Amino acid sequence: MLSVTALVENGLVREVELAEGGEDDLTRYSAEERREHIIFRKLVALVPELTSATATGDYLDTVASIQHGMDGARADDTKGLKEPMIDWITPMGGQLNPAIKRNKKAERGFQHDVTGALLCPVELNWDNDEVKVGLRIGELTVAADSWPRFMYRDNAYDPENPWKGLLRGKLLVTAFKHIFTSPTSVDDGSRATRAGNARIHGMTSVTPGSIAYVATQVRFALSSAEVFSRSDTAMNSAGFYDVLLELLTDEEDKEEIDALFAWWNRQVFPNSSAVQARVPTATSALARIRAARAARRATQ
Repeated sequence: MLSVTALVENGLVREVELAEGGEDDLTRYSAEERREHIIFRKLVALVPELTSATATGDYLDTVASIQHGMDGARADDTKGLKEPMIDWITPMGGQLNPAIKRNKKAERGFQHDVTGALLCPVELNWDNDEVKVGLRIGELTVAADSWPRFMYRDNAYDPENPWKGLLRGKLLVTAFKHIFTSPTSVDDGSRATRAGNARIHGMTSVTPGSIAYVATQVRFALSSAEVFSRSDTAMNSAGFYDVLLELLTDEEDKEEIDALFAWWNRQVFPNSSAVQARVPTATSALARIRAARAARRATQ
């Protein structure tokens, strides 16, 4: 969802600015720039070749290789979700009416009642015929910050509490498992029959980027768009991803975000030490300490 060349070049400029300022203070930059710079530093730390290449200024080949790998992985994920998505949205023991071909995209999106309902922005009513027609003919455009209904638990949106159920939709969890913990874990819970991307790369908890990425992939898989591209103005996948990432890294929503990540980790990494550390046994000393602390705060 990002250009590695732009990420590295912007990161190098900021590093020079920070060095000239004599202190490592990122607060001078916008929230988006700070988030981008944190990603830049993580990338440099993860790729030893990039560290030396940026020092000499000869980094274009390394960056191109990284971008090629990222684009290839994203294309594999996009292709991998295309067919099983139809299985996931088909009622158990039933069928879609009309049927959707597993290997076709044209019949999806707002053209089909099921995918249309899942993609419909929560602020609109899919059951309203005018809304349905408007979305189908493009008279109603969907902004990047208009959350589709599939992003909410049970596809239910509460306008009075927009955080309620957000990013807890079943399709999201299913797609996350398919991409990160292997396709076989979708049906067998945490028991994957072959190593997935998460295990291979030592991933034991979700990240803002991984959740935003999966939501973007699900949105595309449900749509009628044929090509996943950063320049696609109709789907605006890049804009959708960026808005989601901004929300999930917003310090002002830290309480809701922490609760969301804890929920996600219980769904997809139930055996990780991080989850076990955050969910103490009900009668443990840690649980009693937290209960006592909560009681004290309630009386203050």
